Amino acid sequence: MAGRPQCQIAIRGLCETVKPRVHHWWKDSHRTFSSSICRPKSQQKPRRVTEDSYAYHHSQQRKEANVARQTQLREERSTGIGDPIRGVPTPFVESLGSALPPVTTTSDEELANATPSLSPERPPPSPAFAADENHLNYYITKPEIEGSLDYSRVLSEPLVSVERERADPVKEAEEAKAHEAGHNTAYEAISRIVSLGNANNKERTRANIQRIIDTFGRHNTDSQLKPKAPSLQSTYSTIAELTPTPRAGPDTGSSEVQIGILTAKIRVLADRYEGPNRNDKVNKRNLRLLLHRRQKLLKYMHKKERGSQRWTHMIEKLGLTEATWKGQIAVE
Repeated sequence: MAGRPQCQIAIRGLCETVKPRVHHWWKDSHRTFSSSICRPKSQQKPRRVTEDSYAYHHSQQRKEANVARQTQLREERSTGIGDPIRGVPTPFVESLGSALPPVTTTSDEELANATPSLSPERPPPSPAFAADENHLNYYITKPEIEGSLDYSRVLSEPLVSVERERADPVKEAEEAKAHEAGHNTAYEAISRIVSLGNANNKERTRANIQRIIDTFGRHNTDSQLKPKAPSLQSTYSTIAELTPTPRAGPDTGSSEVQIGILTAKIRVLADRYEGPNRNDKVNKRNLRLLLHRRQKLLKYMHKKERGSQRWTHMIEKLGLTEATWKGQIAVE
């Protein structure tokens, strides 16, 4: 009995020192989970150590050469395909900037022979060859200007005195010379006014559209370019071919004409976007819409007229490449 109270006291003290574990459900629910198994360093896979340094450096050189070759091939491929926005520069496309016909003469002799027939006292208009342009500003043609200037020259001629005895030949010669100089000045001024080189962007676009209609319109190209050869399916078909409706005016709706007009408009928007107006989001969206519209027409034209003279004529004139109708076109 004497040892029993001491045992009870010892057990009671042990129970008081050991506290029971309290379970908290919010701590267990937010424990982090790891799918990897933690292994000691002795069981981890050792890193690969290159035993032969020569072989390692040789493999690195081959890798660098392969990457450089891939980069070079990618650049050559992109250069060969061309720019999806502008394509390849051609004389016809470059002439759209000034709306003037491309100059085909290169040597000084040919350039001198191609100079307009002007009198020695009449200076050439500015820009050069403005009098020989087929497409002038303000819907004016060259015969109309020449007729009007000749009529004004006749009306403004100085009067000749009837009484030749009292007439002064020196004074008449001076008046005729002054009249000729005034006519030359008026001719130069009118040539500068109606020249497309001094026109605004809107008038140049209108003139470019008219040039494109005259160049690619089928009312002119049908007599010069051969159509695509019929396919075997259409040759052996029993369905009678429909008689084409005769044209009632210039061709403005064919695919090549619409592609040419879109190319002229794309060039204007691209010049504005690539210049100081880099942050112009509205023109960027308009440029993207025109590019995709031209891409659809080119795909249709490539499907229907591939290999024909119409397709070749359009591609060579406008400088369009596969990048303009194949793949994705992005405006950055």
